[in-house]
Amino acid sequence: MPEPTGVIHDIGYQRYTGPRLGRRHVFGALYLHGLRTVFGLGRSAKAKIFPWLVVGIVTVVAAGVTAVRSQLGQVVMTYAQFADSMSWLVIFFVAVAAPELVSRDLRSGVLPLYFSRPLPRDDYALAKLLSLISAIWLLLGGPQLVMFLGAAFTTPDGLRGTWNELLDLLPGLLYAGLWAVVFASIGLLIASLTGKRAFAAGGIVAVFLMTTPVVGVLSILPSRAVNELAFLASPSTLVGGVGTWALGDLLVPADQGGGIPIGSFGPVYAIVAVLLVSACTALLLLRYRKVAAR
Repeated sequence: MPEPTGVIHDIGYQRYTGPRLGRRHVFGALYLHGLRTVFGLGRSAKAKIFPWLVVGIVTVVAAGVTAVRSQLGQVVMTYAQFADSMSWLVIFFVAVAAPELVSRDLRSGVLPLYFSRPLPRDDYALAKLLSLISAIWLLLGGPQLVMFLGAAFTTPDGLRGTWNELLDLLPGLLYAGLWAVVFASIGLLIASLTGKRAFAAGGIVAVFLMTTPVVGVLSILPSRAVNELAFLASPSTLVGGVGTWALGDLLVPADQGGGIPIGSFGPVYAIVAVLLVSACTALLLLRYRKVAAR
């Protein structure tokens, strides 16, 4: 009987014997990876162009507003108004960022790796959603901090003026958080429906922009109640309606028009916003449960 001639080579593979950090650490790593992905960190120079171009635009606008205020002593734009004025740019930011977060994984077929233990299916979707919310909030909140610092160092009222500026800043940051939650929940849900980034981006832009004419049509109907509820038809005006109700003059001063004309329907706008975010989040979780089951 011939002797065996095979040889087993030790090429250095070893079992992992370190600590297993568990679900919480996996969720945190996925969240940080998603946040870095949105801004192109750790990726090619091409992936950094658009997000940092947007960051540059909003920062330049904030710096310009701060410079005008320091020279003229006049508030050109409130902190909450800054979020409103940058909403059109946020739409395109979401249209690019959301597909980068989820559509790439759908197309490349790596989801079974993510859904292996100890990461549940819901955690993947929630980590991606939290990453996008954080990115949008930083995009809108960071420039507000620039405006605050400029106002704080140039206020003639000393500590009292700085304190008043802080009281104006905090609602602005909360309002930016509202924009982030609503836009991220809608954008990520749409992006999760397809593995093709171009289709996902087009769908996101379509949902945000094509609902605006509906608001215009409802606003001219011969019914005051319909006119005041018309702004529910678009995500952007829905957020503006909640801001008008919750912030009042902090959003748009009375001498500038007083915000969106929603009448006494402010609580309705807030309830619809909560229901919209809840529905989008629930559908997003359901989507990934179905994806994982394939």
